Amino acid sequence: MSIMPDSWIREKAQKDGMIDPFIDAQNRDGTISFGVSSYGYDARVSREFKIFTNVDNAIVDPKAFSDQSFVERDTDVCIIPPNSFALASTVEYFRIPRNVLVICLGKSTYARCGIIVNVTPLEPEWEGHVTLEFSNTTPLPAKIYAEEGACQFLFLKGEGEPDISYADRKGKYMGQRGVTLPRL
Repeated sequence: MSIMPDSWIREKAQKDGMIDPFIDAQNRDGTISFGVSSYGYDARVSREFKIFTNVDNAIVDPKAFSDQSFVERDTDVCIIPPNSFALASTVEYFRIPRNVLVICLGKSTYARCGIIVNVTPLEPEWEGHVTLEFSNTTPLPAKIYAEEGACQFLFLKGEGEPDISYADRKGKYMGQRGVTLPRL
């Protein structure tokens, strides 16, 4: 398995629509950086946030997820309460090639502030907006900036194609748009 460089990411994004919209440079002018980098793509977080709260004493259950456990905000800056987390999605829509697995890592700017970005791998032939989890591990409120960099995606090209891709097995998160809650 090889990690793919900026030239490959650029070609796949521009010719095959792998990343839409695609930013063909690292943008950093007063923002948390986003766009193509040497061996990855720094995606932006959208304006839609679901911030977890315990006002109604809801229980977080991945098999029976209740929308009572969060409040929704459409905003330029999301404030995550201490020791809490929020869900958001990428601005970019991803279409993963059949012979590629994508791994996501949080941006160091957020990590240095105690904010962890968590995303599961993007499997071969998965497509959609990526749902992001921002965990505020600090005892203080934390800010997340919409339309700015949130995480970096690394593209790993396999030595061959898998027998069965995410699309082949009709994965439950295929084609998701915006923040997508847990499904069983």
